[in-house]
Amino acid sequence: MSKNKEETMEANGKTQEQVKEKEALAAQVDIWKYVFAFTPMAVLKCAIELQISETVESHGGSITLPELSVALHCSPSALHRIMRYLIHHGFFVQTRIIRDRESSVCYTQTPKSRLLLKDGMAALILLESSPVMLAPWHGLRGRAMLKGAYPFEAAHGGLDLWKYAAANPDHSKLFNDAMASHARLAVSAIIDQYPEAFEGVDSLVDVGGGDGTALKTLVNAFPWIRGINYDLPHVVSIAPHHEGVEHVGGDMFEMVPKGDAAFLMWVLHDWSDEECIRILRNCMDAIPKDKGKVIIVEAVVREGEGDDEYSEFRLALDMVMMAHTDRGKERTCKEWKHLINEAGFTKYTQKHIKAIVSVIEAYP
Repeated sequence: MSKNKEETMEANGKTQEQVKEKEALAAQVDIWKYVFAFTPMAVLKCAIELQISETVESHGGSITLPELSVALHCSPSALHRIMRYLIHHGFFVQTRIIRDRESSVCYTQTPKSRLLLKDGMAALILLESSPVMLAPWHGLRGRAMLKGAYPFEAAHGGLDLWKYAAANPDHSKLFNDAMASHARLAVSAIIDQYPEAFEGVDSLVDVGGGDGTALKTLVNAFPWIRGINYDLPHVVSIAPHHEGVEHVGGDMFEMVPKGDAAFLMWVLHDWSDEECIRILRNCMDAIPKDKGKVIIVEAVVREGEGDDEYSEFRLALDMVMMAHTDRGKERTCKEWKHLINEAGFTKYTQKHIKAIVSVIEAYP
């Protein structure tokens, strides 16, 4: 073997060792994200419960530490540490303002911090960080085992999510508030990016519509729509009045009220294939055969189709389904096609929007 070849092999060996060493160091840094993965949720929950964003907003969008401390009745030292963490993660920025000829450092709102307001995503964070929803995560191993218990039921005396909510009004309200939080964002995204979905729809049945927030948003955007908010009796009985929306109690597994179109948002992912097919068939029975359609708003998991900025969160949402439901899951394009075909629809379209969800329209 020549000297040059030996030197080349030695250099290649060192390069490979350097690559492995670099990968090992990167892994050690990366693993700390998972060691402390609970921290962002816990700090955001704290910020929401303290109403930090509301307080900053009420002071014109900027506030000093002493002002914030007095307003929240908090320790300045503890509050400084919390705000330092939030600033590091893009919630609030530090700015300098002049008041009475004196310069002061203030905390100022950002687009992310405004999502912590009551009309943002605060309720969804409070739901997922609640003890009720956190407890099942400790049983995820059991869910993965062939004879394992369902995590939510194991954590809550054999009650599934729906029975637990029916028996616990406070949790039911927390759940419905969280769904309303998501509805405002998701429906607004659909209105902005795909309003064509509601052209020609005079009456719309929101199946599993919770407190009617989604329909309220749609009716405001498309005032020709007559909205029918359909959910379990204990849910609609406390739903607020919305102009142009009628609340109807019932069971989607038994029947769906008549309308030009049925709307299902974040509903089917809670159920098994067989249950989804049953719901979809009931929806198809409720719409006109000539011009009716079912609008499905759900996450679509991309397998081999290229990731987008929401791919990680769709996969995380699938893990949420494992922890919180018995049979729910997020589905791929192929799996959605199977459900729609088995339910008896003749065709469907799928529209990807810049959101965690996509819009699927199924036709009889």
